[in-house]
Amino acid sequence: MRLFASKLHIFTLITLFYLQLVGCMLGPDFKSPKPPQTKRYTATPLPAKTASLRSAGQAGQAQSFAMGQDLPADWWTLFHSKELNQLIQQGLENSPNLAAAQAALVQAREAVNVQVGSTLYPALSAQMSATRQKFSDETFGINNGNNPIFNLFNPSLSISYTLDTFGAARRQIEALRAQVDYQTYLLQASYLTLTSNIATTAITAASFRAQIEATRQLIDLQAKTLGIIQRQFRLGGAAGADVLTQKTALAQTRASLPPLEQNLAKSLHVLAVLIGTLPSEARLPLLRLEQLHLPKRLPLRLPSVLAKQRPDIQASEALLHAASAQIGVATANLYPQLTLSGNYGWESDVASSLFKPHTLAWAFGGQILQPVFNGGALMAKKRQAIAAYEQAEAQYRQTVLQAFQNVADTLRAIENDAEAFRAQREAELAAQNSLRLTQQQYHLGGVSYLSLLTAQRQYQSTQIGRIQAQASRYNDTVALFQALGGGWWPKKMEAYKQ
Repeated sequence: MRLFASKLHIFTLITLFYLQLVGCMLGPDFKSPKPPQTKRYTATPLPAKTASLRSAGQAGQAQSFAMGQDLPADWWTLFHSKELNQLIQQGLENSPNLAAAQAALVQAREAVNVQVGSTLYPALSAQMSATRQKFSDETFGINNGNNPIFNLFNPSLSISYTLDTFGAARRQIEALRAQVDYQTYLLQASYLTLTSNIATTAITAASFRAQIEATRQLIDLQAKTLGIIQRQFRLGGAAGADVLTQKTALAQTRASLPPLEQNLAKSLHVLAVLIGTLPSEARLPLLRLEQLHLPKRLPLRLPSVLAKQRPDIQASEALLHAASAQIGVATANLYPQLTLSGNYGWESDVASSLFKPHTLAWAFGGQILQPVFNGGALMAKKRQAIAAYEQAEAQYRQTVLQAFQNVADTLRAIENDAEAFRAQREAELAAQNSLRLTQQQYHLGGVSYLSLLTAQRQYQSTQIGRIQAQASRYNDTVALFQALGGGWWPKKMEAYKQ
């Protein structure tokens, strides 16, 4: 009879466990939002190619947009720079931000395991207790003086199981798995942000380095001109005012050098931190602006694909999914909860008689809990969950709008930067020729010193402007790759998504 009862209990538990797995889940089933139904990013069509200038080398070439093509995972290799590749590789290996995002993903994944283990499966525990005690006669209402000291041994197994009949536990697991997706996309966003920041900072540092070199060349040129004017003054061929004016121009140019050097130092310090090293210990490779190759063909994802490639949009969708699951949790909490519990063990006052049939003790029972009155708290929690979902949905739509704006901005920037670079380069060439001609005429006495000074200043201004425009072309190309969500998730990072 006891064997039959034990089998009946086991069969009951298995049946109830199966009913939980196939039971209904209250609340909405999440569906991914549809992507925006648009065929382009900008109000007017993009040009087939951007402006170009053959005489400017790599920096002056045209760029074309390859609609519907995807970016490679290591998109930075499109610049064909060993120095840039080295910097990004160091950053990926050493960045604390990336390590923190990876740890956050592991935490989210383990939170799912905790929830699954504690809600979908029975909780089974084993215990062993041994006590030595003496009761007072008054405990039993007698006073015969016969209150012996005795031992009590009690090994037992306890089991407890709350059925998830209406899906509250499974909806909570669904919400936690959405949080795993969220942390996965945050990791991908950290990866994309890190690589983009390293690239733009390295390009900016190269720009400052080029501006410093151009400024130093101008300083040398002005110093030589000052020496010529001073000799002319001693010979009576130049006025003292010309000497003072040239000294002033030279001093002004020298004064513009320290801010550039300070900006370069700051960029290098930022770059050192991005690759996970102290500024004092960083061994940064020397990246020069002229060594970079401007990508000729720019892969451009279709607008309908962008929402599934940008990590910030995917992270926002994961939060929306989690909010949807919480509605199911709040709904299921309005319904009854059934908990089964059991205990199986032995009790004896002598250790040697444990595990004998007459010391066996067991209990089996169930409990059902139905909320009756709680001041409307449960219904309020459901309305709260619905409002949280509506908030997440609005935030998702805003994230999508900002993402499309980001892409549109960078596309126009690439187009306009090409025009600006061509104009700056043409102005630089014109100013360079003008300066060369003015120097020759000034040495022959054909033009005044004021004309020479003006030509020097124009050349410096156009040279600095060209360098800045050149750096903008590279940086805006990086910005486009970042706005498009980067390349496909690198294979070496797949382990963090499992």
